[in-house]
Amino acid sequence: MLAVDLNAYIPVGILVLMAIIFVIVNLAATHVLGPKRHGAEKDIAYESGMNPIGTARKRFNVRFYILAMTFLVFDVEIIFLYPWAVTFTKLAPQSDEATLFLGRIMFFIATSILAYIYAWRKGVFRWD
Repeated sequence: MLAVDLNAYIPVGILVLMAIIFVIVNLAATHVLGPKRHGAEKDIAYESGMNPIGTARKRFNVRFYILAMTFLVFDVEIIFLYPWAVTFTKLAPQSDEATLFLGRIMFFIATSILAYIYAWRKGVFRWD
């Protein structure tokens, strides 16, 4: 049976607890400090002093969403690269494990580059 050291999870628990407390404090502060009187004029969204024109429920070009998803893909790639780099620096040089780690990340980066080239050729980054 695998023995799990629960003390290693204490920092994660503290972080989750801090996030929960942050959310509760923000919701309570918004309720206490927020506007109390409502009306047609008070509930209008404030946009840099400009009166809102039209509705917020209009359609956007699908390219905005595709570009946002492409950004998220590369953002997630960076998130995966950081722990890999920390682990890779602790491996013995020229070991089989280091070679395996390097091969895996090269495959990961190669597929990301292919996805970028595919998106480029499909015209995701063109705004005309």
